[in-house]
Amino acid sequence: MIDWARVRELRDEIGADSFGEVVDLFLEEVEAEIAILRESLATDDLESRLHFLKGSALNLGFSEFAKKCQTGETAAANGAGGAVDVTDILASYDASKTVFLAELETLSAA
Repeated sequence: MIDWARVRELRDEIGADSFGEVVDLFLEEVEAEIAILRESLATDDLESRLHFLKGSALNLGFSEFAKKCQTGETAAANGAGGAVDVTDILASYDASKTVFLAELETLSAA
């Protein structure tokens, strides 16, 4: 669900203080996009929203969520946006966020 090696790599690259800022920014930006998807499960710009979410997720190690976004993005790009299971994508984000935040303290202490 979470690529902890990627998370550690990012934290080591930018430092612990900056890492906290990156996490806060990630959550703020992604939550804004997630809110839009929750309001309207079939948006006209689904492909671009999922592309943004995928890239953000990969940067912070949300691997399962990123894969689901990629699948949805590809489907939307191929004209099958209506078949994208946005609810499943949102559930994956919620689960990933819960695991990430729960384990983040442990990682920060290391």
